[in-house]
Amino acid sequence: MKEKHMKNLSTDWARLSKMRDADIDTSDIPPLDETFFKNVIIQMPEKKEIITIRLDKPVINWFRSKGKGYQTKINAILKTYIKSHAV
Repeated sequence: MKEKHMKNLSTDWARLSKMRDADIDTSDIPPLDETFFKNVIIQMPEKKEIITIRLDKPVINWFRSKGKGYQTKINAILKTYIKSHAV
């Protein structure tokens, strides 16, 4: 999770950072046995293709003003558009 998103959480980070690993209650986490690992499917992220795209200046300026990751945001919006127009 990105640092900027963590600021809005109500977790007591100071208290957690002082905890030892042994003090964390993991009793509600089921053990991962051989069956789990036999059925695991590793999904690697898709490699992005580098392209050149022409955008109106106000459009690209708006995305850039949102900071780092603006190209990822453009990609996510285009993916959502594709899904919403699927036949």
